[in-house]
Amino acid sequence: MSEDQDCHTIAETSTRIPKLTSSVHDIAAEKPPFGSRFLTDQSDVWTQNAWDHVPPPEDQTEAIFASLARQRVAPVPESDREKYNAKPAKYWDNFYKANADNFFRDRKWLHLEFPDLLTAAQPNAGDVTICEIGCGAGNTAFPLLSANKNPKLMIRAFDYSSHAVKLVQANSLYQDPPVGSIQAAVWDLSCENSLPPGVAPESVDIVVLVFVLSALHPDEWEKAVRNIHRMLKPGGVVLLRDYGRYDLTQLRFKSERLLEDNFYIRGDKTRVYFFELGRWRSRDCSPLSQFTLTFTDELALIFTGTRPTSAQKTCNTVQIAEENGDDSYNGSLTLSAHSECHDDRISRDLPPSSGVEIHPILLRPRVPHLPSPPFSIEQLGVDRRLLVNRKRQLKMYRVWVQGKFRKSPID
Repeated sequence: MSEDQDCHTIAETSTRIPKLTSSVHDIAAEKPPFGSRFLTDQSDVWTQNAWDHVPPPEDQTEAIFASLARQRVAPVPESDREKYNAKPAKYWDNFYKANADNFFRDRKWLHLEFPDLLTAAQPNAGDVTICEIGCGAGNTAFPLLSANKNPKLMIRAFDYSSHAVKLVQANSLYQDPPVGSIQAAVWDLSCENSLPPGVAPESVDIVVLVFVLSALHPDEWEKAVRNIHRMLKPGGVVLLRDYGRYDLTQLRFKSERLLEDNFYIRGDKTRVYFFELGRWRSRDCSPLSQFTLTFTDELALIFTGTRPTSAQKTCNTVQIAEENGDDSYNGSLTLSAHSECHDDRISRDLPPSSGVEIHPILLRPRVPHLPSPPFSIEQLGVDRRLLVNRKRQLKMYRVWVQGKFRKSPID
């Protein structure tokens, strides 16, 4: 499994604002991380390739309604849905046979988004086992291995695509790792009560899930979480990044791609789900515009069995102001993509799919296979990014969700 096939590469070069921190706005944080790329003047939008923490534009609601309505008119035919869900690994095999390891870039942003991985790779970190599930061609595992300085680090990489695993095993870094060790094997995260080959219960320190849960059918999420919980040591963590609701990719899907609300097949027949996420609301019309965020229930329900608390679901108001040119902090952060005035009486909530924001399977009573709660939330946030194609004068609004979930130290 791996990330977005539909993401376009932006090749222009220019003077770039350095990316110093995570792009994710944590639900527990009043303000987004300092040092990100903020757009304070709309006239500057074409000077960079990407901007962080960008609210959706005023016309986004109309565009979303139009896209969802078009998709629902012509969903995947009922007769075809079963075949896409029956053997999903087959389509990932076909994908990797066609693209080998040439499609995805290595994830060099990992150290910014997941500092736990950097800590595990330090020379004196000791025995650490990282299990990457949905490893694809190794675009997470090999950057970790290349940067590793810990001789006792073990990276275990698994995917239910046998061809993806063969690509990992054929890599020169796999055959001769500079420091530490790596093993890869075929394994299906959604199998009932299953552990990967060579992985004992409670033997893993960190599980990495990058664009993986979205590739599963929603009725497989609970089985996946049980398997992850079983392999993690008490106190072990899950590091997750995935697609957010109304991401550009979701809105681009054409006819006969919709399997069910927010769940699609791509052109190569691989599946993808878009998770419920935060909403932007305009709160102020002043130059220092303000926004309020409400946050996702779906990932919280998947990993904890409960929705976020009211404190988690609504962050305090985020103030928007200028960022200094140097690394000093003046007490406020740039966040706005709009210089014009917005009506503070109009909610900018984006529309739900068919009136359903939370997948109904998450609202059913859970079978009590796990302690309650199985995980605690240490990070749960949204990464809203504006990608810019300056040559074609295109603005592309991307949305990802990210989380860190810790297994209870004592079950």
